[in-house]
Amino acid sequence: MSRYKSSLNLIQERSFVAWTRAEKKRWLLTLMIGTAAAYATRTSLPILLPAISKERHWSKKESGALLSAFFWGYTLTQVAGGYLSDRIGGLRVIFISAIGWSLLTFTMPFSIRFIEDPDQSVQFIVLIRILNGAFQGVHFPSMISLTSQKLPEMERSSFFSAVTAGSAIGTLVSGTLGSYFLETFGWPIVFYMLGSLAFLWALLLRFQMLKSDYKESPIIPEKQNRNVPWLRLLWCQPFWACVTAHACQMNCFFVMMSWLPTYFHDNFPDQKRWVVNMVPWLFLMPCTFIAKAISERLLRSGKSTTETRKIIESICFIAQISGLAGLAGSHGSFGAALFCSGLIIGAAGFHNTSVAVNAQDLAPRHAGSAFGLVNTLGAIPGFLGVLFAGHLLHAYHSWPVLFRLTAGIDLIGWAVFVLYGSAESVI
Repeated sequence: MSRYKSSLNLIQERSFVAWTRAEKKRWLLTLMIGTAAAYATRTSLPILLPAISKERHWSKKESGALLSAFFWGYTLTQVAGGYLSDRIGGLRVIFISAIGWSLLTFTMPFSIRFIEDPDQSVQFIVLIRILNGAFQGVHFPSMISLTSQKLPEMERSSFFSAVTAGSAIGTLVSGTLGSYFLETFGWPIVFYMLGSLAFLWALLLRFQMLKSDYKESPIIPEKQNRNVPWLRLLWCQPFWACVTAHACQMNCFFVMMSWLPTYFHDNFPDQKRWVVNMVPWLFLMPCTFIAKAISERLLRSGKSTTETRKIIESICFIAQISGLAGLAGSHGSFGAALFCSGLIIGAAGFHNTSVAVNAQDLAPRHAGSAFGLVNTLGAIPGFLGVLFAGHLLHAYHSWPVLFRLTAGIDLIGWAVFVLYGSAESVI
């Protein structure tokens, strides 16, 4: 046993080369901008869909298929992205994928108008959205792998949560500039703008890699066993608690991200688009940094990592369930609906500081692969939820039923993680 521990320590020493303080700041900013670009392109279709659906005569059932298609592809590449990042380096995987999803975003207007028949057009765009999701699916597993390789354990959670705050920036960009360009120039220009900005970021990332003569060594050295002990991980109760909590929270987040613009369009058609597409996302970044501060304070006060993760995730689920209940009973109040939406979106900032980094706790030497599996299993209810929401709204025309169902799913995830979650390493 002592020989195994000394061998493990030797592996970690050889594979861990931490960023300097200057490098950490530079890569934090670069990756935050990249996450912003990814989310700006990801949320572009939900924001533009009411206008596109009107032009193409798509129903909510067809809209649901288009919105959920992204997450089908997103699910497929999670494990592969983490596995490759653990072995060839996270930045290389992020760069290659960014080229793909930026170009697909830029060419989306051509894809939408390529086929005149509405039914065949939907099928073709579903394929494009799946491919787009597949390219973006490697983004977060690659970052998890990268932070595990380049940051000390105590800094990984705060760094990752800070980078994910870029999702709020990206959604604000698509919500404000996207809404302005939509009303002024039409929906195609939004795809051109966001696709171009994303492609420029990919070139910036490559420049940063070349400028710093960036070299990544694999987390597991070449001569060591590269196999991930999947069976040991899958047999672990805390792993499934993490998966369940992540799946339930992702279901809520994906449904809100995909359907919130349509909800406001249906229920408050006279309100400015930029307001409804921007204000809820203003909550995410402050909540992310508040969650980060609370988490660090709890750890300094002597709370274990497991206790800290459970407290932060509990705040996330309490806020989301409260917001969903408020939306279900808002009764036509625009201000109440806007606040409740912001509460739900902002709660994701707490999730990003707890369950979203729990894979690193459970599998520090296989962080990219483990997070990829967690995100794969977690995203399945997400894309099914987005698709089911379209069928539900098409059949019953009831937003309160959708919000109550989503709150019930959140409650399950909260209970499972509090009872069975852990931050102790298992592999």
